[in-house]
Amino acid sequence: MFLKIGVSGCFFHSDPTRPIFKGKTLLYSEESMLQYLMKEGAIPVILPRAFGKIHVSDLTNDLDGLLLQGGSDVSPESYNEEPIDPKWVGDFERDQYEIELIHEFIKNRKPILGICRGLQILNVALGGTLYQDIETQLKDKLNHRNWDIYDQNFHDISIENGSLIEKIFDINQGRVNSIHHQSVKDLAPGLVVDARAPDGIIEAISSSNIDNEKLFAIQWHPEFQNDEKDLLSAKTLIRYFLDWCRTTNDNSRSHNE
Repeated sequence: MFLKIGVSGCFFHSDPTRPIFKGKTLLYSEESMLQYLMKEGAIPVILPRAFGKIHVSDLTNDLDGLLLQGGSDVSPESYNEEPIDPKWVGDFERDQYEIELIHEFIKNRKPILGICRGLQILNVALGGTLYQDIETQLKDKLNHRNWDIYDQNFHDISIENGSLIEKIFDINQGRVNSIHHQSVKDLAPGLVVDARAPDGIIEAISSSNIDNEKLFAIQWHPEFQNDEKDLLSAKTLIRYFLDWCRTTNDNSRSHNE
């Protein structure tokens, strides 16, 4: 039986100037994210916002895990700050939708994997804050997003001893792609740092109580990789997450029986 993984949607909000679906809100996914799951035999389910008679629990009850994908900036309003620039106002509606999903999956002890924005919104959902723009707010940092080369922008990371990421990859150093301009500022209570870039920017986080809250998040995009030999294996990462989901599902089924 295939696992079913909920995927948080990206939003195209209502736009009266858009020639297709004029004035309508669209939810979508970048295709390689869905392929990333299907390569390993998991069925991706793009999740809508709960509406009408359907509650978030109805949408997620039959799912085995949640994958929070990348996309638009997290709104500073979601962590009680004002935007320092109108360019970084973010997507408050998407934030609230994903925060609701995060709390629903945590409540039901189902695994969560956050990717890029997914790391940031997971941190915010649990009480953390973000740097709205690394280059503006922090000096002498790496270029974490280069538009011209996009997913070919790479840097090394150092992996914390005893961390979940160390357990997954069995190494203390790695190399990843980098396509973000926001990052964790204040880490949320209950989370720990698993990896950092050479400039100190947080690149991976997980629950401090991983036995009860099976959640972790990374700042890079494994779904954009072709498992290049010098990068941390995308396949190893997704298989670990899906094994979590499978084990959790099996334990839940045994408990219900």
